Amino acid sequence: PLRDSGKGTSGGFRHRKLRDAVVVLEVALSLALLVGSGLLMRSFVALRAVDLGLSPDHVLVARLPLPADRYKTAPQIAGFYRPLLARLKALPGVVEATETSTLPPYGGIRSEVEVDGKTDPEKWTAVVQLCSEGYFGVVRIQFLEGRTFTEAEVEGARKVAVINQTFVRKYLGRLNPIGQRIRVAELANFPDKVADPWFEVIGVVKDAKNQGLEDPPLPEAWVPYTVTGSGERGILVRTAGDPLLMLNAVRREIWATDHNVALTFTGSLEGFISEFSYAGPRFALVMTGVFAGIGLILVTIGVYSVIAYAASRQTHEIGIRMALGAERADVLKLVLRMGARLVVLGLAIGLLVSLGVSRAIASQLWGVSPYDPATLASVAAVLLVTGLVACWVPARRATRVDPLVALRYE
Repeated sequence: PLRDSGKGTSGGFRHRKLRDAVVVLEVALSLALLVGSGLLMRSFVALRAVDLGLSPDHVLVARLPLPADRYKTAPQIAGFYRPLLARLKALPGVVEATETSTLPPYGGIRSEVEVDGKTDPEKWTAVVQLCSEGYFGVVRIQFLEGRTFTEAEVEGARKVAVINQTFVRKYLGRLNPIGQRIRVAELANFPDKVADPWFEVIGVVKDAKNQGLEDPPLPEAWVPYTVTGSGERGILVRTAGDPLLMLNAVRREIWATDHNVALTFTGSLEGFISEFSYAGPRFALVMTGVFAGIGLILVTIGVYSVIAYAASRQTHEIGIRMALGAERADVLKLVLRMGARLVVLGLAIGLLVSLGVSRAIASQLWGVSPYDPATLASVAAVLLVTGLVACWVPARRATRVDPLVALRYE
């Protein structure tokens, strides 16, 4: 059989070992980078597949900081938003519009809550939103029981509330939620405070994300925005087409209502979710992907170069073996074995390095284990195939050696 020795062995034991070590290092580092990139890719795909519980497409967002000297109380706030919402709903291309205190799905007012007739040694908390009757039609959160606010309830600042599934599960248990009374303590602490902030539950909606995309929903309650004049305010407008194309028309209606009110933080809800929740993971994925791709290219070039050089230095030995009856398949196996040995050694070291890389990026992963076996196996397979393909060209070239020419090669 053919052996990795002979007159044509690559010059210098020390130089050969150095070249081999460089290839092994390239494979190991490429594996670690590809594993990191693969984990981030799987995490990003999982994040994009998260069910928000609401529909962010075709929704225009605008924050409206009202002049504090003119809009201090709930009636003053309502005096601006009621005509504005009526104007917006009358615009061609607008499906629904609502006032909102918070941009979903990014939290709200944190408040301690109580349920009438129930006590608990621990303080209960919930996320609270101030909104108008059109809110659920804009964001399209599904109702499970009951109903949303009526226009009369909002205009009259009635103390009614809609709650989510998590609120029911954690605080109401088997009680029928409709008709229960809940106390939203934080509303009593506002500058324009709500006296006796007890609200009657009139509806239950499906859970929607309210703490970003990665965390499970917290208990949540929605109450009419007209109960208080405190807190930041804005609008959400559902449109039939591209919401950004409606921005100028919406701006005109705002100025027609009060020319002293400016828009800030404008854009599409889909765009804000992409910016706030996807931009960071996407950037990390692109950066690791670029370095991993460079590493893969270097592995291919490195393995090819080392094996091609080694094969060329063994031309004399190959000629002798073929002259003595060695088959081309034996020569092919010899050259492939040289490359495979380096690649497999690099993979073994790379797997150990990748464990450290996975641990380092664990905090950036969502929906995938940092030690995901499918990612490790697939990346190792890709590198192994890449290494063998890089060996194939010099191996095939070695099988075409003319024994008579090789015997004269020094």
